[in-house]
Amino acid sequence: MQTSTQAVFGQQARLLKQAHQHWEHGLAFSKKGEWQGAVKEFDKACKAAPADTLFRLNLARALLRSRQADRAIEHTRRILEQEPANLLARQFMGECLTQLGRHSEAASFMLEMPEGLRPSAEYLQILGNTLFSAQRYKEGINVLFEALSMDVTHAMSHYRLGLCFNAVGMKAEAIECLTTALAMDLSGGDLAARSLMLFIRRELCQWDDAEREMGEVNQLLDELTPASICWSSVFAAVTLNGDVGRQLKAAQACANYYAHGVKPLAPLPLRAMPERLRVGMVSCDFHHHATTILLAEVLEKLDAGRFELHLYSHGPDEDSPMRRRIKAVSTQFVEVGDWSDQQVAEQIRADQIDVLIDLKGHTVNGRLGIFAYRPAPVQVTYLGFPGTSGATYIDYMVGDALVSPLSEAPYYTEKLALMPHCYQPNDRKRPLPQPDSRAAHGLPDDAIVLCGFNQPFKISPEVFDVWCELLHRIPNSVLWLLNWLGTAGDVLRGEAARRGIDPQRLVFAPKVHISEHISRFALADIYLDAWPCNGHTTVSDALWAGVPVVTYAGHSFAQRVAASLLHNVGQPDLISHDTDGYMAKVQELAADKLQREAIRASLHRARDEAPLFDSDAYARDFGDLLWRMAERQAQGLPPDHLS
Repeated sequence: MQTSTQAVFGQQARLLKQAHQHWEHGLAFSKKGEWQGAVKEFDKACKAAPADTLFRLNLARALLRSRQADRAIEHTRRILEQEPANLLARQFMGECLTQLGRHSEAASFMLEMPEGLRPSAEYLQILGNTLFSAQRYKEGINVLFEALSMDVTHAMSHYRLGLCFNAVGMKAEAIECLTTALAMDLSGGDLAARSLMLFIRRELCQWDDAEREMGEVNQLLDELTPASICWSSVFAAVTLNGDVGRQLKAAQACANYYAHGVKPLAPLPLRAMPERLRVGMVSCDFHHHATTILLAEVLEKLDAGRFELHLYSHGPDEDSPMRRRIKAVSTQFVEVGDWSDQQVAEQIRADQIDVLIDLKGHTVNGRLGIFAYRPAPVQVTYLGFPGTSGATYIDYMVGDALVSPLSEAPYYTEKLALMPHCYQPNDRKRPLPQPDSRAAHGLPDDAIVLCGFNQPFKISPEVFDVWCELLHRIPNSVLWLLNWLGTAGDVLRGEAARRGIDPQRLVFAPKVHISEHISRFALADIYLDAWPCNGHTTVSDALWAGVPVVTYAGHSFAQRVAASLLHNVGQPDLISHDTDGYMAKVQELAADKLQREAIRASLHRARDEAPLFDSDAYARDFGDLLWRMAERQAQGLPPDHLS
């Protein structure tokens, strides 16, 4: 009996010694960041000593770092079954769920701590990030303040606090946090922080250091390669910087970030073209949002005999007229807001979607990670983002010959699928302008009203210089702007005064419902477009209201949108290609009331006659384009430009 017991103890000792050896090897791999090697060694340690929590914690961490969150969750659960109050295991569980995109679940799990368990600074730092990802921003602010009270040197917490402040509209506080984060070591996050801070400053019309800050962001963009993996504010690169090469670099690095560690689903075998093409669309904007407002009528007019429409919504589950309208035309409407990217991808694969369309790109709350799994044989980016996705896993970008000419193809990672007219759809069911008065909006009856209803981030110092010069050259004019943020009005009046313009010549309009917005729009004489990011939906609204739009077309998609819109309402003469031509055209219109009235009459007719507002033709052309993409794939042909 004694010999048998000794043998058992001897075997256990040998196994424990082996486990420690594998554990030490695993630690060596971990220190070098070689997580796959660490996983193998820690796995062997756990098999040799399955009850040892330390070994299993290290295995869970290595699995998490190698982006194997599903396996990490299994091991973390086993630890928590033994030790419910194990703080590190709870932290890992939150990180795993966040990595899988299950943000709400992760936040709730980490908040529900056993009584008496005190979180560490690191736990709170991770929880703050999880709350931000779950869009629980106010809770995130409180948690991150608590984390910083325990470790004020944690740069990433300052950065995440800035993200939360920005999300709740506390822009000045966001800048303070980002400035602090940049003064510390952000471990490769400088591009993300600097580009976001530049964007917020532009929203606030803070221009004192605009040139220097743009130079710093450009320098970081120039250091990127097509293989770079980092998050950056691609939207800032596209809207604040007209350099298409830098836009491409930002998009590629961010698209690589979304795909990093993702194992795509198994390739699909070729299949014959179906009788009805299954089209999937992914967005968080299936409600009263600019994208859906533009797209609604086209979706209603897609030929139901040729297409099934599957909508995957990762936005708020609200009950609005627009959402009900969109749901009514869909074959399937799936709420996927709390699903991980992989879960959404697997659902899309199960639904046998033929062509999958991303309506967000690099805009707020986009989910490009879903597309990295390659759930559909043809994947497309469309409408929501005015530039390349930078993603090797997106096959086509829908554009047109003006916004995305084939000569610019080197600046897109996708093949260009060109609509025969304008890429932008429009809804003829949008409200028509109703009788309104200038007096009701604080506008003088006898002035030339120059309207610039752009969001403030589109108003650069250079743009404002030109607009103020126009006010000098057209003495009986006023500049009518939207008051997006409460402080921007005072700032812009101050900037006008610095340029020798009476601040009272700037009139600010509040945000209102679309029907009232269209009616007051018609009171303007000329719409002043911005650059390097044009007005998009706003320019369509201006043209629908009958207002002449003058634009400066550049080299990027974002700076050619208004040119495409004008071309497709029969007004190409309103397109200029430099600031001198832009100012000359505005002055010409301001001095010629008959010309303005003729353009206005032409735009009124365009509602019924022009390609821009012909939803029936657009739906047919769009459907044909999707069909051509699917046909190439069914024939075993690679994606190619479709012109």
